[in-house]
Amino acid sequence: MMTKIKICGLRRLKDIEIINEVKPEFAGFVFARSPRQVDEKLSFQLREKMDPAVKAVGVFVNEPVWRVAAIGRAGIIQMIQLHGDEDASYIEEIRMKAAGIPIIKAVRVRSADDILKAAELDVDYLLLDTFVKGVYGGSGISFDKKFIPEMNKPYFLAGGLTEENVKENIRICHPFAVDTSSAMETDGIKDADKIRKFVERVRNNE
Repeated sequence: MMTKIKICGLRRLKDIEIINEVKPEFAGFVFARSPRQVDEKLSFQLREKMDPAVKAVGVFVNEPVWRVAAIGRAGIIQMIQLHGDEDASYIEEIRMKAAGIPIIKAVRVRSADDILKAAELDVDYLLLDTFVKGVYGGSGISFDKKFIPEMNKPYFLAGGLTEENVKENIRICHPFAVDTSSAMETDGIKDADKIRKFVERVRNNE
């Protein structure tokens, strides 16, 4: 099965132009505090301009359930990514209030046990990212893939993926999808050439 692609941290109309050109399966809007943060108004404008075939993923960190559910029900996003310390009860409440939108739970990986515990949660996908103290994603740092155990739950692989290393990471890990954000930027701005090369490398991998 072909590895899917998620480009995260979109915040400009020019970002949407390159997404519409290369058509990754997923595109991420960060609602958490971040240099890439967007609000409901901006994300709605970006979603309107984006190819409807690309699924928008809302990235949240310890956000009140009502806000996550409201953004989901507004049609801005088609998937919810929880990138904080959200537990089973939080996820259960999201399930009830967010109109059946698929949920991704991010894991800041320090050990295989971190991943196995997250795999028990009632989520549709995991996202495996690098643990950096005080940082909830977008660090651009990779983690040791030996920590990834055998499991049935599909996962997005994140953490320092670039055009140069993504092919090898796919070969080793066989993820459902690869996720990249800061590596696709130059001076904090999404770089269309980097995104094109990344997508081409993934799609030419199989």
